[in-house]
Amino acid sequence: MVVLGFWVTGLVMAITADPAAAMPALVSGTLLAGCLALSLHATLRGKFLVWQDVLDELDLRGDERLLDLGCGRGAVLLAAARRLPQGQAVGVDLWRGRDQSGNTPAATLSNARAEGVAGRVHVQAGDLRRLPYADASFDLVVSSLTVHTIRGTDARAQAITEAYRVLRPGGRLLIADLARTPREYAAVLARLNAVDISVCGLGWRAWWGSPWVPTRLLTARKPPIP
Repeated sequence: MVVLGFWVTGLVMAITADPAAAMPALVSGTLLAGCLALSLHATLRGKFLVWQDVLDELDLRGDERLLDLGCGRGAVLLAAARRLPQGQAVGVDLWRGRDQSGNTPAATLSNARAEGVAGRVHVQAGDLRRLPYADASFDLVVSSLTVHTIRGTDARAQAITEAYRVLRPGGRLLIADLARTPREYAAVLARLNAVDISVCGLGWRAWWGSPWVPTRLLTARKPPIP
């Protein structure tokens, strides 16, 4: 409605007054429309395409055990499960509707059945700051746009520390999140002696309204046992 309001105002001014005076309203409306289009694309399509590429680049064997932090309805979890015919994809979440509509374990399992991967998908309720898993339980830990929702730098650091704890030696960690937060997580992992730490942008498909709100991917590895 705001975008439409700018355009209508601009058109009225262009017709009834000085066309030059209408330009700010028309330009503002166009920019807002572009921002809205980018956000919708990232939400409805872009983030799925990005994760398809990220998972393909992992060159998985297919027998790994993977944990998805804040799995929600299973977009990343199920994409991973399709690549793990002999493995297991585990999702953990607080299952809060305010974070994502229809966010329930039943919805995630229903989606897994629809995708034909229910036999290798498991979901569990849990707090990312206190994961209900033993040390060195997973070959891969992934997360998409979740950790930044934890309030407080120390609390987010605790979640990253937990993710690293449950990772097996030689295992890989991949966290996609907004703006500067992946660099914050990288600093935590450096203190934990993780290796191959990298932060990179995921491109325009994962921009949330503008290039100034990008999604960045943090990758790291737990050193193998000598």
